[in-house]
Amino acid sequence: MLIIKVDLHVHTSPCSRDSLIDVDELLETCDYKCIDCVAITDHDEIECAVRLHEQAPKRIIIGEEIHTTDGEIIGLFLKDRIESGLSPNDTVDKIKEQDGLVYIPHPFDNMRASVLKKKSLMEVLPKVDIIEVYNSRNVFHLSNYRALHFAQENKIIAGVGSDAHSNFEVGQAYVMIEEFTSPKDFLDNLAKAEYKTHKTPAMFNLVNKIYKMARSAKNKLIIH
Repeated sequence: MLIIKVDLHVHTSPCSRDSLIDVDELLETCDYKCIDCVAITDHDEIECAVRLHEQAPKRIIIGEEIHTTDGEIIGLFLKDRIESGLSPNDTVDKIKEQDGLVYIPHPFDNMRASVLKKKSLMEVLPKVDIIEVYNSRNVFHLSNYRALHFAQENKIIAGVGSDAHSNFEVGQAYVMIEEFTSPKDFLDNLAKAEYKTHKTPAMFNLVNKIYKMARSAKNKLIIH
């Protein structure tokens, strides 16, 4: 069986306002980094993922990092966009209605205000398919260690992702997994996959924050 490399957490521009990765250049970047497939998990949007999936269906997983009322949840293998602002439980149900997989990103990174709150995480835990046990952008190693321990303790399948917002970051973390043909197939194979991880320098977080602020300021000037 063919083993492929999959980065499970990537953001693109223009669908994620804080990403520097031009969606039309992503596959070229993946080729350069020897990454076979990526999950595009833009913030509250799937348009870029859908467009690239139409061009290369075997190389793109349609995902969405969804802002709920209590933090972020990722849906993988989606068919339709899920609106932001729903409760965590309703968001999870919306993912399941599409036969998608529920993926909890960076669950113990206390440096992010967007982390799913612990109470809500425990409430939706029975419906969670994957816990992100390594996020390359987590500032502290302890955040990833706690996520790994939590996944093991609760017997939930582990996933890893670069959380890439720039071309350099693509493939900083990936799983080595047998080829899959469906979400269920993917989940079964992920349970026995290997993963490779590298930490992204903190400066990339700073660059993205500056870029996001500049883009927001530019939009306000255009509006006014």
